[in-house]
Amino acid sequence: MFQNPLEKDRAMRKKLLIANWKMCGTSITLAALFKGLRLDLRLFSALDLVLCPPAVFLALAKEDCAALGIGLGIQNVSEHSEGAFTGEISGTMAAELGCHYALIGHSERRSLYGETDQIVAQKWARAQEAGLKPVLCVGETEQDYRQGLTLDVIHRQLQAVLSQVSAAEFAESILAYEPVWAIGTGLTPSSDEIEKTLAYLRQILFSYDRMLGENLRILYGGSIKPQNAAELLNLPNVDGGLVGGASLSYDTFAAIYRSLNLEG
Repeated sequence: MFQNPLEKDRAMRKKLLIANWKMCGTSITLAALFKGLRLDLRLFSALDLVLCPPAVFLALAKEDCAALGIGLGIQNVSEHSEGAFTGEISGTMAAELGCHYALIGHSERRSLYGETDQIVAQKWARAQEAGLKPVLCVGETEQDYRQGLTLDVIHRQLQAVLSQVSAAEFAESILAYEPVWAIGTGLTPSSDEIEKTLAYLRQILFSYDRMLGENLRILYGGSIKPQNAAELLNLPNVDGGLVGGASLSYDTFAAIYRSLNLEG
């Protein structure tokens, strides 16, 4: 097992799970999830939960999220503050809808919609300016992975944002490693690979600012499900998970957060 010399700092960071519904779910799905979570209030209060439903459901989810102490997040924001950009949603609009978080640079946005590192950095800045907590997603493609370029790719993606902001500004972020080839495929890196990759990301943060390296939460995302959650999300370097399809059902999502070791 890859050993991280910074492992001692993990107890300072509260576990976090983010449910990314992507373009899935209905108002009925949303109501069922909240009904189940009300029954588990004491258990999941030991960690931080964030729900990122489709944007059309944000207003519907706002009241229940506030009542349950769940963070509300938007799956994407525009790189522009406002203007003639049909179909886009600004960070300010998301904040007005009650969001406190924004997913930035998700692998599907990068791979399917051609978001470059520069665009992702601009989106991070617009989210941060709007008072949202950006969740910066980084990760390699299958080709990158097979060529042994994982660390090079995630360093470039992270540096695109770090090079433009101060440590204090980035401290308000969350970082998520999600290999593109693991999204929705059922495939995952090995535990050793995840450990090594997240330790590398934390070393980059430490080289930028010690407090940033100690305190910023780094998540893993990519085909997380009840069957592998305990193995993947309790690794020493993993501060939580970015959960996709498994978060649509209360039963599967509950099984995931119940599998977490919340003792630090």
